[in-house]
Amino acid sequence: MATDLQDAAAVAEQLGATGYLCDDELATVTYLALAMARPLLLEGEPGTGKTALAEALAQTLDLPLLRLQCYEGIDATQALYDWDFPRQVLHLRALEAAGGTDATEAEKSLYDERFLLARPVLAALQRAPAVLLVDEVDRADDEFEAFLLEVLSTYQVSIPELGTVRAATPPLVVLTSNRTRELHDALKRRCLYHWIDHPGLDREVEIVRSRLPEVPEQLARQVAGVTQRLRTDVSLMKPPGVAETLDWARALTHLGCADLDLATAARTLGALVKYREDADRVRQALDRMLTP
Repeated sequence: MATDLQDAAAVAEQLGATGYLCDDELATVTYLALAMARPLLLEGEPGTGKTALAEALAQTLDLPLLRLQCYEGIDATQALYDWDFPRQVLHLRALEAAGGTDATEAEKSLYDERFLLARPVLAALQRAPAVLLVDEVDRADDEFEAFLLEVLSTYQVSIPELGTVRAATPPLVVLTSNRTRELHDALKRRCLYHWIDHPGLDREVEIVRSRLPEVPEQLARQVAGVTQRLRTDVSLMKPPGVAETLDWARALTHLGCADLDLATAARTLGALVKYREDADRVRQALDRMLTP
């Protein structure tokens, strides 16, 4: 894929301009994915910025972002295409009203490209160059993994009624996984791989300040500090990710909070944790973290 991102430093700089801050390792593997036209597989805990990287890349490269959200039971139809049945019916009725149309020709006309509904994978091949985000691929099954592997090997798909669609330029493919199950080695071999961990304190403060410049620096450091300690010191069902840090900082700012206090922190936990049991544990921990 042609790009003016000539090295890892340029990737880090341009992503930073969108508000996405990455370390040297992530910048390097992202640059290599661009330079080598290889899919990029990102694994890590929820909320560590995997999806956000694909969004930042699309913004940086000024390319369309096509997102395929995976789920249990997804199949190739949801990823590739479907036919616009209501429009086909209207077309058929119009032909009948006009009269004189051969039945075979009428049937063939139903499968014209204008009635094709392109799903994310097909759309990425048609619109390439583009960024294709395959989100939470670990939620799909083995059969869907095999389908993805085939597409990523050739960057083409076959539509029986229309023929083969081949990408003139391979899309930049970003796959994300929360590692709820192990992906197959064959898919991993096709990709460049990177594990995204939670950032350190200084980096998380920098992320908050970059994404939310309206948040006071002191509040950003307090919020990031509490979140960091919750991840390491408190046993939670779902530790907060960077996404939750940003939500919490944004919520506190909306309340006019410039300095984090115990009462305000307790009232805004809905932005930080998503389970009642976690909220109870966090309230107890806040006493130790915020009380002088």
